Amino acid sequence: MWQGIQEITNFRGQNNMAPHPHNPNRNHPPSSHTLTVQAQDVKRELRKVNPRKTTGPDGVPGKILRACADQLAQVFTTIFNLSLAQASIPACLKSATIISVPKKTPTSNLNDYCPISLTPTITKCLEQLFAYRANRSTEDAIAIALHTALSHLEHRESYIRMLFIDFSSAFNTIIPDILVSKLSDLGLPPLICSWIKDFLTNQAQTVKLGPHLSSTQTLNTGSPQGCVLSPLLYNLYTSDCRPAHSSNTIVKFADDTTVVGLISGGDESAYREEIVQLSVWFAVNNLALNTTKTKEIILDFRKHKTDPSPLTINGDLVERVRTFTFTIVRKGKQYEILCDRIRLLQKLKEVEAY
Repeated sequence: MWQGIQEITNFRGQNNMAPHPHNPNRNHPPSSHTLTVQAQDVKRELRKVNPRKTTGPDGVPGKILRACADQLAQVFTTIFNLSLAQASIPACLKSATIISVPKKTPTSNLNDYCPISLTPTITKCLEQLFAYRANRSTEDAIAIALHTALSHLEHRESYIRMLFIDFSSAFNTIIPDILVSKLSDLGLPPLICSWIKDFLTNQAQTVKLGPHLSSTQTLNTGSPQGCVLSPLLYNLYTSDCRPAHSSNTIVKFADDTTVVGLISGGDESAYREEIVQLSVWFAVNNLALNTTKTKEIILDFRKHKTDPSPLTINGDLVERVRTFTFTIVRKGKQYEILCDRIRLLQKLKEVEAY
């Protein structure tokens, strides 16, 4: 098998890829700002491939990549490094097959389905090398939101308004040019910015429904849902979404965004101004706010509290709820933000005070 792979790839352990004729960055040797990957890291990712996962549009089974990790590691290390050095991703590595996955059962309309992109397994291996930050997880976002809220509730005559924002197809609305501009502002080298732009443009996608396949469409907007790099790219895309007022905190993890408004003395002006400014920011950055699924929780333990005025966004009333479930699943667990638990903590603190 290994000899056959050598013949197919023409791999000789050296650069056999011709310079790209259209991108001047791709005709130069790698600079000091070029990202590189190591063979041992590629081998590690190949060995971690789940052989039971559905294959992408290339049809290469994960079990083959995993079984031949030792032999394929150097091949793909060379390909990956050439891709990073020339800011070019082979078309076959950024194609995708779109399938629909039910959000709930039973389903009654198209909105009950979520489109998921099946991308080549080898592309996922490359993305895994850069996609995640060590020692950071979904629990951090929840812990920060709860700590911010509970700390503020220690003050007299204070309460919390927490807005859980929902976007329609957040990853699919990323504009590559806007993202690249923001990456440049963050100080990323031009070659890396060019690679990311190439990654997000000219994406060949086909929709699969049962045994049927649609015609191929080429997209130049968005990062595919199900793509390993999508959460990271979205975080970078929204990196300049910051609170305008010091009394507000914006907690983000991938496409989950929570605004924690710290209200003192009944003055909600900063919180409401924050929401208005965020609505404008969303529109400028092509993010579609889903007010139907956007929810708000009010945490108010004052003895003489009043019912705050409802919140509206772009003329739509935001539903106020007592319990909100963070739609984050990690290692089979579901983490929930429950107001009842916060109220229990508050009661315990009151008992301790006596």
